[in-house]
Amino acid sequence: MMERATGQNMKRSREPAVAGLFYPDDPGVLRSMIRGYLERVEVDQRAPKALIAPHAGYVYSGPVAASAYALISALRGRIDRVVLLGPSHRVYFEGLALSSAELFATPFGHVEVDVEAITAIESLTGVRVLDHAHAEEHSLEVHLPFLQQVLGEFKLVPIVVGEASPGEIAEVLARLWGGPETLIVVSSDLSHFLDYASAVRVDGETTRAIEELREDIRPAQACGCRPLNGLLHLARQSNLEVTTLDVRNSGDTAGNRDRVVGYGAYALK
Repeated sequence: MMERATGQNMKRSREPAVAGLFYPDDPGVLRSMIRGYLERVEVDQRAPKALIAPHAGYVYSGPVAASAYALISALRGRIDRVVLLGPSHRVYFEGLALSSAELFATPFGHVEVDVEAITAIESLTGVRVLDHAHAEEHSLEVHLPFLQQVLGEFKLVPIVVGEASPGEIAEVLARLWGGPETLIVVSSDLSHFLDYASAVRVDGETTRAIEELREDIRPAQACGCRPLNGLLHLARQSNLEVTTLDVRNSGDTAGNRDRVVGYGAYALK
């Protein structure tokens, strides 16, 4: 889906690619679904600096994602910038892809892109504007309605990650790290298309690697392994600790158990 100028202020907008597919495109239905997921979560009062959450269709991964987003529900008005990184599913490229869009649209409205933050990282290794990497990519998009629901207004730094080293990604994150006003979100599912028992075993191993802040997670363990490894690289340097919030798979939520996809939610504090 191509970016287009909106009538309001004629700002370039990245339009939704998977609304109506991965999540409802009706704002009322979408709001009710997200609230339902969030209301089932018991909240830890310690505010996270970063979250790791899945990006599948909401009926599959929504309850797991909610366990992460419920943690920041009390931070509405305090977090005003979200740095959101996810893997590229459709376009192969090297480095980290920025968008030239000034707005990202969802059924709830538009999220403003933090243009100043984009400018601050454009000169870093591997970073470039690559709109076609964003156009059909769902790994960032599916997080936006959750973020809008819990945070209200905020500015977004959207980054699709291709082939990039943990050090390159950590350098970008360090430049954008900020203080309590900035939240880092890494988008990743876990194992793909294993039988239920195998997925539980593999996802358990991946969870231990995340908890140990290892940066050697492989694509077979997590489709967002590259942004994930970059975050864990910087988390180790920053002495952060990982709390596992929820680990399930589609066999637990809304699918059969023959071929499942794993989902995990984690908080870094």
